[in-house]
Amino acid sequence: MEASHFAGFPKEGLDFLNQIIINNSKEWLDAHREEYERFIVTPNRAYVEEMGEHLQILVPTINAVPKTNKSLFRIYRDARFHLDDPIKTRIGIIFWQGGGHRMQSSSFYMHYDPFEVFVATGIRNFKPTLLSTYREYIQNDERRSELHNILEALQAKGYALPDPKYKRMPRGCDATDSHSYLYRMGAIYAYTTFPPDETFHSEAIIDRNFKIYEEMFPLQQWLYELTLHCDTSADVFR
Repeated sequence: MEASHFAGFPKEGLDFLNQIIINNSKEWLDAHREEYERFIVTPNRAYVEEMGEHLQILVPTINAVPKTNKSLFRIYRDARFHLDDPIKTRIGIIFWQGGGHRMQSSSFYMHYDPFEVFVATGIRNFKPTLLSTYREYIQNDERRSELHNILEALQAKGYALPDPKYKRMPRGCDATDSHSYLYRMGAIYAYTTFPPDETFHSEAIIDRNFKIYEEMFPLQQWLYELTLHCDTSADVFR
């Protein structure tokens, strides 16, 4: 398939997502498959190819694969839990480093819907295997301090971080350690949000997002080093 030129995310794509909010059913999506391919799938693939080339500057081995279940996500939710709203109303795109599962790998991420664009770097949910590895990994004072300093620097630049997921200190972790809040994290990532403005609808979104990813690169690399100590194959993913 010949690569398409990326010219921004079309406004028609957001209109399409608004229509899904009103008509959230497989039957409606099947009847509007052509618009879905034209206004969602095609520009998303083009974005993956274009941004992937940029990210190779930072990570030559980055995974940028313009296919569903790779850099693109399925439009369908898990029907077992979403009988009344089986279609996703936001679109996610991911670029990850390493040979592990994309959702347990250090990644550059974006999702958008009609109201907000979310751009992030990191790992947005630690599954049990990676969570255990992370807690052991940061018991090293130098690693823990390095992560804390990276996160503080990103906050100073205006980026947001998730709150600690766990209220209690995990077993085997010392609350008197410096930066012990890191033991209570269930994910490590930094993010920013902005409305889907004219930049989003133009090819300039490539430069905007790349600048964000570039500033978050130290976090991405710290997390990549973490994943080298972990085999996530025991965890089950949908």
